[in-house]
Amino acid sequence: MEHRRVTYKLYPSKTQAAALERICDLHRDLYNAALEERISAYQRAGLSIGFSDQCKSLTRLRAEQPAYAELNAQSLQVTLKRLDEAFGHFFRRVKAGGTPGFPRFKSRNRFSGFGFKAHGDGFRFQPTVKPDAGWHHGHLKISGVGWMRARGVARTPGQVKRCEIMRKADGWFASLVLACEPHREIDADAHEIAGIDWGVETYATLARGLDETETIENERYWETESAALKQRQRALSKALRGRGSNRAAKQRQLLAKRHRRVANRRKDRCHQATAALVARHRILATEQLNAAAMTRSARGTVDSPGKQVSQKAGLNRSILDTAPGGLIAMLTYKAAEAGTELVILPTRRLKPSQRCPQSWVVQKKTLDQRTHTLPDGTRIGRDHAAALVMLRAALKKMGREPAWAT
Repeated sequence: MEHRRVTYKLYPSKTQAAALERICDLHRDLYNAALEERISAYQRAGLSIGFSDQCKSLTRLRAEQPAYAELNAQSLQVTLKRLDEAFGHFFRRVKAGGTPGFPRFKSRNRFSGFGFKAHGDGFRFQPTVKPDAGWHHGHLKISGVGWMRARGVARTPGQVKRCEIMRKADGWFASLVLACEPHREIDADAHEIAGIDWGVETYATLARGLDETETIENERYWETESAALKQRQRALSKALRGRGSNRAAKQRQLLAKRHRRVANRRKDRCHQATAALVARHRILATEQLNAAAMTRSARGTVDSPGKQVSQKAGLNRSILDTAPGGLIAMLTYKAAEAGTELVILPTRRLKPSQRCPQSWVVQKKTLDQRTHTLPDGTRIGRDHAAALVMLRAALKKMGREPAWAT
């Protein structure tokens, strides 16, 4: 059994929305109080307070505070566990020599929601089942809130294990964890193998052979929405200069909704592209994509300032707009569900953007060189050449060589 997340949008009434806000605020207060307790104990006495210690304090808190006694105890423990995991990540980063990132107190806008440990303990989900079509929508019950209509589709139904209630700019959402057996079908006329080159000019370039290529266009969602985003940002800045906090809150929400729209479109594109790739190929070959390294700032230091900083910042925005990490993550689990073999090749050793797919010789190219010349003088696109390199590398791993290799 595999675990998969399915997100449903909730449609609470005004009374239920107010109840969700109240519960979320109580969880946020608990998180901040637990963080304060850990900091104070260490500063005053050098004591380290752990998750089990704070669970005991939670028992006393519920006995003294009626508001917390009304909430699900396991749900409150989930919030304490979230803080414990934040400290775990902090100490891991310190040990690895990275940026520590000490856990912070959460304002309302930085606290996403709360969760439940087990189905039937504080929450219950009742799906609407359609024959041969999975779960289409349903209803969710939360202790102290009641039943709410939920809209969403679970492609592979299963056993509901956990639930997280999230507050987003465009409403309330429930993220359910299902234990299921996911499966995808491969087209009967699927291609045997293809090399995939991710890029910014085109979202993806596929190569199934020297003369067989296909491209997936890059919709550039951020660039399309950048004018509207900047307008919303200016409106928010103007509202913050005035005295009307309600106006500023409204502008902040409108800006957040616009960003959510861009993120949703980007994620939808990634889902559709990866699903189509997996369904149409039995073997896929692509490269490792390190988004953090690719989008590293060129600013440099005071002693050694960087060059072309603004140009690099624009390129970084374009790279992040394609969500390369999401592409690889979705390809990985969807290929496993379909039985498609996914070959991920080491970028640094292979150098697909610099290597000739025919001669296998590394030929350095600048970013503005968008074509590649083959040994016979034929000119092909740079992304096509990189996809061919990955196609040939995957075939070599299987002990094969393409007919067009020299």
